[in-house]
Amino acid sequence: MAAVGRASSVATLPGNYPSVDNQSAEEDDGQNLWSSILSEVTTRSRSKLPAGKNVLVMGETGAGKTTLVAKLQGVEEYMKGRGLEYMYFNVLDDDIDDHTRCNAWVLDGDLYHKGLQKFAVSQDNFANTMILLVVDMSRPWMAIDSLQKWASVVREHIDKLRIIPETMRDMEQRLVRQFQEYREPGDDLTASPQRRNPTMGEPDDDDVLLPLGDNTLTHNLGVPMMVVCTKCDAIGSLEKEHDYRDEHFDFIQSHIRHFCLQYGSALLYTSMKENKNLDLLYKYLIHRLYGFPFNLPAQVVEKDSVFIPSGWDNEKKIAILYENFQSLKMNDNLEDVIVTPPLRKFVHEKELGAEDDQVFLVKLQSLLAKNPPAAAGRPVDSTSRGPSGSPRATNRSATANVASVMPMQSGTKKIDPNMKGGQTSEGVLANFFNSLLSKKSGAPGPGGNSTGSSTPGTVRKSGSKLGLSDVQAELDHISNKSDLEPSSPTTTLSPIESKES
Repeated sequence: MAAVGRASSVATLPGNYPSVDNQSAEEDDGQNLWSSILSEVTTRSRSKLPAGKNVLVMGETGAGKTTLVAKLQGVEEYMKGRGLEYMYFNVLDDDIDDHTRCNAWVLDGDLYHKGLQKFAVSQDNFANTMILLVVDMSRPWMAIDSLQKWASVVREHIDKLRIIPETMRDMEQRLVRQFQEYREPGDDLTASPQRRNPTMGEPDDDDVLLPLGDNTLTHNLGVPMMVVCTKCDAIGSLEKEHDYRDEHFDFIQSHIRHFCLQYGSALLYTSMKENKNLDLLYKYLIHRLYGFPFNLPAQVVEKDSVFIPSGWDNEKKIAILYENFQSLKMNDNLEDVIVTPPLRKFVHEKELGAEDDQVFLVKLQSLLAKNPPAAAGRPVDSTSRGPSGSPRATNRSATANVASVMPMQSGTKKIDPNMKGGQTSEGVLANFFNSLLSKKSGAPGPGGNSTGSSTPGTVRKSGSKLGLSDVQAELDHISNKSDLEPSSPTTTLSPIESKES
């Protein structure tokens, strides 16, 4: 009875104090509330986009590595650096309203800077890294050599990281598993479209995985890789300038796809000039790094817009390209078919700019002041002018020619008719003037007048009269002129006494 009364008394305590049963119930509700809050926080933290994802971009100089990342970032104006460039692009998740940044490291095309990889990929972030190899399709003869060179650089750096063997083995197995589990978009209709972490997904026991081919994933790096062929808009110019045909581009594609099979890499043809497949590149990157859904199929029809996701390709699909070969064979070496064109030597002429007009005239004035121009001809002497004041040309005047050959002495002396003038005009003129001086006053004129009375001191010629005094004055004038010209040749003549008329 006491027990019952004690129990009832506990249940009927006066005042507003709660009973023991109500207090325990409230404690259970409080624990359930805290549990729900903690579980919700945990769920939200897991659904957030992870930070610290990295993309290492490598390739030859001029392949367009920096431009490619700038397009992903949405930046039009950028500055290209040297050594190791750091860039990033934003990753958005609309389902949970979250965003983050994906780090992008661009390595210089010079092998001198390959040691800078340690600042981009370390032992801590190696599992969160993806390799991007960029190939310049405007120079397809360098494609395979470039891929093999940079793949060996990556392999060398990974070996230096000294990853724990067990961890490295798990990463390699996860990459093989991802390659084998690839499904064409539309085959798995029951797949959940929600984002999931690819590193946390566990394979189903019911899945039947096909074995890998002989040349598939023979070079497993443990991290995903993608080959991006840039400048695919240059395919048209290759057809015009180097006579490339469709079989040549299929031949190049087959070699690149064989390389991608060895590393389990994806392949994508892009054109930054035409903004081709850049959005597809972004979606595939965030799919491999952040687990976003990806439902785009492979593209192998267009020769300048090829896309092959990792896990889709195999040897049989590559063999389809060989069916279109006409003059090529599948076993031909790339170096023998895609030959490096000869280098064209461009002569860079120095560009000369026209100087200012005033500067040119000042220079010309100073030059003329130092070196005055020579006279175009000999100065005209005032004595060589005729009565009318016109200059007398020495090489055109008959009397001047006579004076330059036979200068006359003072007095009225005849020119020696025996002097040989050759076939020149000077000798003819000398004979002419001697004939005039030798004319006698009584000689019959050209008019045929036989009478002895003729005008004394005159000579008839062509119906006109010429006075001897005028002829003598002209000869004296020529003699004086010859004395003024020192350059005229002088000839010593025997004096001949003139006859008095």
